[in-house]
Amino acid sequence: MKLLLLIVCWCILALLCWPLAILAVVLFPLFWLVLLPFRLVGIVIEAIFALIRAILFLPARLLGFRR
Repeated sequence: MKLLLLIVCWCILALLCWPLAILAVVLFPLFWLVLLPFRLVGIVIEAIFALIRAILFLPARLLGFRR
């Protein structure tokens, strides 16, 4: 559904201002490449927090605590 909405918005932009639509198509992959390292950092930080949480809750799991 998101992709369909994106395509429809791009088509409207192409009808109203085609140079801006072409610029958006060219710059989108570059923008995605710039943001990729930040995404990877976010994944690593999330994994670190999950590891810390697993270590902190390990004694309770070993003693048989259930929610």
